[in-house]
Amino acid sequence: MRKRFDIWTWAGFFTAAVLGTLGHFAYDWSGKSLLVGAFCAVNESTWEHMKLLFFPVLLFTAVQLCLRWESGLLAARAVSTTAGLVAIPALFYTYSGMLGRTVDWVNILIFYVADAALFGLDSRLRRSGHFRAPWLQTAGALWLWLLAFLFVWWTFRPPHIGLFLDPVTGQYGIA
Repeated sequence: MRKRFDIWTWAGFFTAAVLGTLGHFAYDWSGKSLLVGAFCAVNESTWEHMKLLFFPVLLFTAVQLCLRWESGLLAARAVSTTAGLVAIPALFYTYSGMLGRTVDWVNILIFYVADAALFGLDSRLRRSGHFRAPWLQTAGALWLWLLAFLFVWWTFRPPHIGLFLDPVTGQYGIA
C-alpha cells in the first residue's frame, strides 16, 4: 500500500507542478480566451498564482477519484489544498516584506514549495485515517467546489484588495 500511495503523491506533485507552470502562460497563449482565463492565471497577482496550484490539484483529484477511489481522499485533499494555498501568500508576503522587493526565482520556488507541502501533508493526512467519515468527505467536496467557484468568480469580479492586485499593471482581475 505504501509504495502505491507514494506513486499517487509524486504523481500529484508533478501534475500540479507541470500544469501550474503551463497555466502561468496559457492565458496569453490562448489569445486571452476568457474560458482559459477562468482556470489559468490572467495577471501577476498573488491570487492568480494561487489559482495555478488549485486547478491542477482539482483536476488531479478528479482523475484520482475516477481511477482509484480511496476513503478519506476528499477531506484530506481539501485540508492539504487549503494549506498549500495559504502557503503561497504567507511565504510571498513574508519574504518580500523582509527584502522590500520580489525576486522572480524565489516566487517560482514558492509555488513548488507550496505544491510539495500540499502533497506531503496530503500523504500524511490520508495515511492517518482520521478523514474517512462520510460527512468529512461531503464537507471536503463542498469546500473544493466553493474554492473552484471563488477562483473563477474572483477572476472576473475580484475584490479590490492587495491579494488581487496585479503589481505589473495596477489592475484587478482580467484587464
